Amino acid sequence: MEGTGVNEPTNRAVFLDRDGTIVEDVGYLRATDDIRILPGAAEALTRLKEAGFLLLIVTNQSAVARGWLTEDAVLEIEREIERLLEREGAVVDGFYYCPHLPEGTVSRYARVCGCRKPQPGLLERAARDWDVNLARSYAVGDSERDVEAGRRTGCRTILIGSRASAWADMLAGDLSEAGKLILQEEPDPDSQTGRP
Repeated sequence: MEGTGVNEPTNRAVFLDRDGTIVEDVGYLRATDDIRILPGAAEALTRLKEAGFLLLIVTNQSAVARGWLTEDAVLEIEREIERLLEREGAVVDGFYYCPHLPEGTVSRYARVCGCRKPQPGLLERAARDWDVNLARSYAVGDSERDVEAGRRTGCRTILIGSRASAWADMLAGDLSEAGKLILQEEPDPDSQTGRP
């Protein structure tokens, strides 16, 4: 708020969906053996990181509420994705997931929540954790849910895939193209300030 003397968050972030954006979408990813990093994804993440963006994965994981996966299994999959990305030189700053689904079969997760995209809760939580300026950040994903969650937080949005969108700010064929679009719009701030 203006006039409060509170400093605005300064970090820029790219909020990334997981399945269909960074890794191959296999329906419901339930085993580490099924993880496939999409072509060009690691390189795109590396370039965004080098340009000063935080990389935060925000993903719906309703398989937990459906009883197909435990939260421990979700964390194991996250660790393996992180390992595979690091093997290709890419580093992700944080993983955030929503395990809820109103019609889920596991009662503790079967509820309406504020974190299941298109609700903005996951992005808002990640932004608080990492001191992110949402107006200077991007939300990238392969569904309208991802776009809507980004819009609700004030991020610029990129929809990946071949579909048209009435809501996304930009369209990209894959994460590699999305990364190029972001970097065209947002040059590295260090190059403008003269910092080494």
